[in-house]
Amino acid sequence: MSGGGTETPVGCEAAPSGGVKKKDSLGTAGSPAHLIIKDLGEIHSRLLDHRPVIQGETRYFVKEFEEKRGLREMRVLKNLKNMIHETNEHTLPKCREAMQDNLNEVLQRLQAANHSVCRLQQKEQEQKKIYSDHLLASENQHITQWEDFMREQHSKQAEVDEEHRKAMERLKEQYAEMEKDLAKFSTF
Repeated sequence: MSGGGTETPVGCEAAPSGGVKKKDSLGTAGSPAHLIIKDLGEIHSRLLDHRPVIQGETRYFVKEFEEKRGLREMRVLKNLKNMIHETNEHTLPKCREAMQDNLNEVLQRLQAANHSVCRLQQKEQEQKKIYSDHLLASENQHITQWEDFMREQHSKQAEVDEEHRKAMERLKEQYAEMEKDLAKFSTF
């Protein structure tokens, strides 16, 4: 097979390193046997050595692939450029306008909601204040009632103690009289 090096014909020997060629048994360079061997080498190279054909086909395929790839990438880049241009020229201004319109509306709604929340908080604080004032007044009223109740209990306790003391004195007097009466009877 040929591969870039020198080939030695079939019936010939390689030249010795001295540079002098030996005559082969088939004849000289112009002989018919030599021509046949040369033709056989060419036929052999064409039939079995496909490297030059494959290299040519490979180069053609790579060239076509790169061209198609380059064209495809150019189309993609052109489409991207058109899309970016359309976005910058048409879509972004529309989005800005819609956003500004909607943001103003949203801002107004937020302000209204904030105002409503502030009113609700104020009402809630007022109700808490009223409730705490009522609770404090109720607590003060209960404390006053409790103090009145305790004073009343002390006065009733004093009355009961006084009645008890009087009842004890009456009983003492009664038992003293009974003892006197009993003493009168026991003297008999």
